Amino acid sequence: MTQVPQRIGVFGGAFDPPHLGHVALAQAAVAQLGLGQLLVVPTGQAAHKQRPLSPAVHRLAMCELAFAQLPQAVVDARETLRSGPSYTVDTLAELQAQYPQARLCLLIGQDQALALDSWHRAGELARLATIHCVARPDSAEKPGAIAPPLLEKYGLQWLSMPAMPHSATDVRQRVAQHQSIETLVSDPVARYIATHHLYQSP
Repeated sequence: MTQVPQRIGVFGGAFDPPHLGHVALAQAAVAQLGLGQLLVVPTGQAAHKQRPLSPAVHRLAMCELAFAQLPQAVVDARETLRSGPSYTVDTLAELQAQYPQARLCLLIGQDQALALDSWHRAGELARLATIHCVARPDSAEKPGAIAPPLLEKYGLQWLSMPAMPHSATDVRQRVAQHQSIETLVSDPVARYIATHHLYQSP
């Protein structure tokens, strides 16, 4: 039998597209948290996104390319296969049942941490996983700006990584304006975007 990893990271997001900042976060999490496996979980129907996402088939394919050099990373399609809004708490509950002996580590950005109280069934998150937060380099908030009650309520732990001011919004805007994205995404992802004519202005 295959031994279940002791620690499993859960890294969700739109990944529209996955950029080098996402990969750096994943690498930092694997190294600092000793993850045996890191599940990259593209969002299905995002509950908080006003912008329609690119089709899941493209986001899944780009994630496979973006994280291919990280052996612990596994792209998990479960949220894209659900009907209705996609909620992190449902994913964590499924994973806890699937890997009952593992410790789940949920990776979120600082902007997401500040909004945790608005998440669906937020009170269950800390019971299902340890929540590790990464500060966004472009955020006006600093690590110390998250109120202690919020830190304690969810047991937030900080994950350190170098500042990488990448954003998927910037990538999409650059593609639409026919600008280079070579410093923002990996070469395979850039080629995929070009081949499938993603993010181009109508």
